[in-house]
Amino acid sequence: MRRFISIILAPLLLLSLTGCFGPPVDPDTVQESIQVIAMDTPMLISTYGRRSTAAAYASEDLIRDLESRLSRTEADSAVSRLNRGETVEPDEDLTTLLRLASCFRDRTGGAFNIGVAPLVSAWGFTTDHNQVPAPSEISRLLKVVEETALQESPEGLTLGPDQAIDLGGIAKGYAADKLADLFREYEIPRAMAQLGGNVLAWGDRPDGTAWRVGVQDPARPGEQNAFAGILNLKNAFAVTSGGYQRYFEESGKRYHHIIDPATGYPADSDLTSVTVVADCTYDDCVGTLCDAFSTAFFIMGEEEALDGWREWQEESPSFFDLVLITEDGRVVVTQGLAESFTLDEGSGYTLEIVS
Repeated sequence: MRRFISIILAPLLLLSLTGCFGPPVDPDTVQESIQVIAMDTPMLISTYGRRSTAAAYASEDLIRDLESRLSRTEADSAVSRLNRGETVEPDEDLTTLLRLASCFRDRTGGAFNIGVAPLVSAWGFTTDHNQVPAPSEISRLLKVVEETALQESPEGLTLGPDQAIDLGGIAKGYAADKLADLFREYEIPRAMAQLGGNVLAWGDRPDGTAWRVGVQDPARPGEQNAFAGILNLKNAFAVTSGGYQRYFEESGKRYHHIIDPATGYPADSDLTSVTVVADCTYDDCVGTLCDAFSTAFFIMGEEEALDGWREWQEESPSFFDLVLITEDGRVVVTQGLAESFTLDEGSGYTLEIVS
């Protein structure tokens, strides 16, 4: 499922130029920025340090490689081949994502489910031809989604008839995790990656301050710099899901793209936006978790999302935090972000800190 692009407010620094007669270059201010269109979304990656150029281009190669193997829209990818009924021998990345997807499905009571792909297609969100499916078709596909399971054999993995999977709800988060590993390998002191709404704020800004990440106001999606608030982040993932970025209208009713696997219809949530923020210094798939949970918590709604957050805090204190924007005009921020989030006073929202 696609995510909206969070906007980085810090201005981009120009790549410093030096020559025989120029002053020495501070490696922490050397920057390379690269734009990529991949995984059905525009991306921007900015890296700093002596190896910034090499890291930026290695980042593009990494993302394009993941897209070629994991994207549902790439005809020769492993996912597309599975969805066509072929038997696929999984590689390490696909195996990892399938394992994580199963875990997230269990931990969210089925709210996150990569098997929802046939329903997403029925609504036309994978094409330019949106439509409201007949109730009978939704009922039929709900059974398909419920029964979706990968079958393993010595030859590889297969799916059943009509079954399909879509890793779009975690692939960009996984890409962000892989970028964090790459930045470690290249000894990048700071970087900013925007992957279709999955933000990786690596380190801090060159002046030592936090990266400023705007949380889009869902009520004003078409307005530039229309934010509900600003997150000040260092070494963090931030992933946002909302139903306002991609939708269509029919007979005066709006239908957004985040499909509830339990009903087959766009999620009827009391939330308009969910942002999940977590520390990116863990050597684990934390970005992938943020990606999955942003979707699941949007579907679950405010009360269940906060219950889920509290449950995870008991296992891993300060593991991740939330910014929830509600239908009734509140911005609900969990306590770990109380000092990092600033409400836009002109947005009309009221701020609520919860523990």
